[in-house]
Amino acid sequence: MELLKVENLSFTYPGQEKPALQNVSFSLNSGEFAVLCGESGCGKTSLLRLLKRELAPHGAKSGEIFYQGCPQQDLDERISACEIGFVMQNPEHQIVMDKVWHELAFGLENMGLPQQKIRRRVGEMACFFGIDEWFRRETHQLSGGQKQLLNLASIMAMQPKLLILDEPTSQLDPIAASDFIGTLAKLNRELGTTILMVEHRLEEVFPIADKVGVMERGELFLWDSPRSVGKELGRIPKGHRMMVGMPSAVRIYHSLEVPEAQCPLTVREGREFLEANFTNQVRQVKDVPQIDRNSRETVLSLKNVWFRYERDTPDILEGVALEIKKGEIVSILGGNGSGKTTLLSVVAGLNRPYRGRIRIFGKKRKAYRGNELYRNTLGLLPQNPQSVFLKESVREDYRELQKVMNYSDQQMGEQIGKVAGLLEIENLLDKHPYDLSGGEQQKAALGKILLLQPRLLLLDEPTKGIDAYSKYNLMELMRKLQDEGITILMVTHDVEFAASVSSRCAMFFDRELTSVDPPVEFFGDNSFYTTAANRIARNLYGGVVTCEDVVEMCVENGRRQL
Repeated sequence: MELLKVENLSFTYPGQEKPALQNVSFSLNSGEFAVLCGESGCGKTSLLRLLKRELAPHGAKSGEIFYQGCPQQDLDERISACEIGFVMQNPEHQIVMDKVWHELAFGLENMGLPQQKIRRRVGEMACFFGIDEWFRRETHQLSGGQKQLLNLASIMAMQPKLLILDEPTSQLDPIAASDFIGTLAKLNRELGTTILMVEHRLEEVFPIADKVGVMERGELFLWDSPRSVGKELGRIPKGHRMMVGMPSAVRIYHSLEVPEAQCPLTVREGREFLEANFTNQVRQVKDVPQIDRNSRETVLSLKNVWFRYERDTPDILEGVALEIKKGEIVSILGGNGSGKTTLLSVVAGLNRPYRGRIRIFGKKRKAYRGNELYRNTLGLLPQNPQSVFLKESVREDYRELQKVMNYSDQQMGEQIGKVAGLLEIENLLDKHPYDLSGGEQQKAALGKILLLQPRLLLLDEPTKGIDAYSKYNLMELMRKLQDEGITILMVTHDVEFAASVSSRCAMFFDRELTSVDPPVEFFGDNSFYTTAANRIARNLYGGVVTCEDVVEMCVENGRRQL
């Protein structure tokens, strides 16, 4: 049965000439699981919000949206509010109550349900989602993963028929993201909940989806089964930009050009594809040249660093030690709430350790005076990019740095043009920062940090909310900065990105850095904190962590004789 139908939907925001959506049409049957993907700013979030009447943005709209055959504008308010659930990208924007149990009950109370029924539903959701252990905690005490799970549970307590999710895993570590996606699959499979999800992490959602949509410049470019979409993108001459965001198995398949084989979607199918078509006489990837760390200047040194937020609270950092050399890109991975962001804030001087030593370019951090540390020395991209912006447009915000950097008007204009070109955000400069998509905000915020010309760059989840092609561009930018001698310390949940760009990777666990190793060593024998490419090829080839590594090994080994 058709649950949702969209016909020729177009939408333009106030004051904008270019429409955010153009003639979008698709349908979704009851019980289906659908995934939308596409570049940042292509209209995905706008489309989702238009499907939820209570969240629809203001602007000029044409076309029709039908829910169970009824035009959206004619839907009963209760049906619209309760049967169409919406989970936002940022869990902070959705939680309204101070206690977990009250957040679970909030929607049900607004529905006017009897107290006994509310208690029963709340108890059921708490048990199903594993919330019972932190049922009575304050919501502000929860980790990002717990908050997102609470949002999902609160929506499911109202028993929606259609669940809409806007990049729900963007702030989750790999294990939490996998668990969250597994929960969605269970809701779809066991409860028959229809799911429409926007997601950049396609590795795990692609195989479980019934339909995949690819958006491009406000249009729905493709809408088909996952395997068909994977094939169609590969057939486009010169390739499509979204190909870099496809699951590793799909990317490897198209790179190796075996048209007679079926396009694989999962790790298992990818492994079977390699085993059936390629030999493994050569089993080890050539050694990647490593930075000669002994001959390089020490940019950042941490020795025995301890930190806690208040005197009577537990330590967040316990004896953390780290040394980073000039031109290195070091990535820190670990679970939500483990202390990774806290570590960056301590390095940046936003928080002071109560024990230990931090040196930046050989100087004690407290030896830097005024804005000396943040001008041509250290730059921090926070996890929330909105916190960077103060003005009515991105350009005005950038201009605020003119006095800090002692630029003339002409020099400032040239620097803004240079940074905007690097990040491909020229079209965003005159927009209000809050009108940008999550991925666009992230790129614009990075641009402001780069205008300070830091020699040490601290990045907190820089790939959060940005599409695969933008990640690729960011990767190239970071390599360019590295070549210019800029050192980067990055906190990230994006395993694939870290594996591709890092000089070394570190695991933050139990309040300290447990290991700091090159990507091949770090990801080589991990089970969960590793790449899909490594899981696909680890029984055939050693030292592979990226899709490029797998393709290289297959080409070197050659096709298996039939």
